[in-house]
Amino acid sequence: MSVERGIEHAAQPPAALPRKLADILRPELGSLANEIVDEIRATIPAYARPLDGPYGKSIRAGVEYAITLFVAQIADPTVSKEQSHEVHHRLGQNEMREGRSLDTLQSAYRVGARVSWRRIMRVGRRSGLSSAVMSQLADAMLAFMDELASVALDGYLEAKARTAGALDTWRRKLLHLVLETPPAPSKAIAELAQLTGWTVPERATPVVLHPIGETVRPRRHNAVDSDVLAELDCAEPRLLVPGEISIARLATLQAALPEYRLSIGPCRPLDSVADSLRWAREALLLSERGIIQARRVIRAEDHLATLLVNADAALTCQLRDRLFAPLADMTGKQRERLLETLRAWLDSQGNVVEIAERLQVHPQTVRYRMRQLQATFGEHLRDPGARFEMELALRAGVGPTASPEGFALPEVLPSPRKSPQWTPSGS
Repeated sequence: MSVERGIEHAAQPPAALPRKLADILRPELGSLANEIVDEIRATIPAYARPLDGPYGKSIRAGVEYAITLFVAQIADPTVSKEQSHEVHHRLGQNEMREGRSLDTLQSAYRVGARVSWRRIMRVGRRSGLSSAVMSQLADAMLAFMDELASVALDGYLEAKARTAGALDTWRRKLLHLVLETPPAPSKAIAELAQLTGWTVPERATPVVLHPIGETVRPRRHNAVDSDVLAELDCAEPRLLVPGEISIARLATLQAALPEYRLSIGPCRPLDSVADSLRWAREALLLSERGIIQARRVIRAEDHLATLLVNADAALTCQLRDRLFAPLADMTGKQRERLLETLRAWLDSQGNVVEIAERLQVHPQTVRYRMRQLQATFGEHLRDPGARFEMELALRAGVGPTASPEGFALPEVLPSPRKSPQWTPSGS
C-alpha cells in the first residue's frame, strides 16, 4: 500500500468533537510525548536502548507529530495530515532497516494508544467531560492511531520490498501484473510500481528470450538495466523495456544476455503490451520453423503480415487443402514445382521473363508450367478473390496435407500492385 493510498483510506477526522477539547488537551502534549516514549522503552525490549541518536530522534518525532496532529484535527478537521504521514511512513521504513519485526512496530502503536487514552481519561475527569464526549474521543483516538499504524506499516513493507531478494520477487510480480490479460487496473500497477521503485511508462516494449545453446545458466535480474522488468529463470524468459528499444539499448541488452536470442515485440501502450508479447513469441516460433529468418535479434514489427497469415495454423491448413486439392494426385516434386511457379507468377504480376529469372529456369519452362496451372486451376487464376486466397495460403508457413514436403516461403506480403494477368505465352 502506498502513502497516498494510506491517506485516501484514512479514518475521518473527529469533526463531531467539540473544538474546545483542543484547548483542554494542548497543554498536555509535551509531557504526554515523554510519557509515551518512556512507556515504549520500558515495555518493549527492542526499544530499551538509549534514544539520543538519529534513530531515537525519529521515534520521538513520530510520537510528537502524532499527538500534535490529533489535537490539531480537533481544532480544525481540515488540517493537513501529509507531514505527519510522511514522518510515520519513514518511521516504518527505519524499523525495517533496524531489523525489527512488524509485531514490534505494531506493539509500539498499541502502547502509544494506551498511554494516550490513560491521559485523556485523567484530563476528562478533571475537566468534567460528559461520558458521551469521552466515548467520541476514545473512538476518534483509536481510529487515528490505527491510521498512523497503517501508514507506518506501508513504510515498513516498502522498505522490505526494496531488499535484494524481495525486490526481485516484487518486480517479477509487477511484470506479471503488467502482462495480465485482460489488463490489470492501472491503479494496482501504479501501487506495486511505487513499492518497487519502478517508474510506470506510458508505452513499453516486450522482449522474448530464447537460449542460443542447449543450456543457459540462470542469471540474476540485475544483469539488465534497473528500469527493465525481467524474468529470466523460468521456462519462457522475458523482459519489459520502458519505451522504444533504441540501438544503444539493444546493444546493452545483447551484451548483458549474450547467450540468448531476442524476439522484440512492437512498442505498445502498457494496457496492450500483452498482445505485443504474444506477437514476439509467435515471431520466435516462426523463426524456429524456418518461416522467418532466424537471427540473433528478431523484430516482430518487421513480420506483421507473416504473423497474421500464420495466426491460425489449422485454418490455414484447411484453406490450403481446399485450394490445392487439384494437386493431390501429383508427386511431391510436381506439386512443389507448380506451387513455386504459382507463387512467382503472383509476385511477378504474370511477367514470364521475371518469373524465369526468379526460378532460374528457361521462359519456355515457365510457359509450360503455367499451362499446367491453367489446366489444373482453370478460372480460379482469373478470379481476384481466389488469387488473394492462394497468395495467403502460399505465404503461410504451414504445408497443405497434399504437400508434406513443403517449400521455402518469403517473409512478407508484396506491396499492392496490379493484378497478374493470365498470359501463358506472354513475356
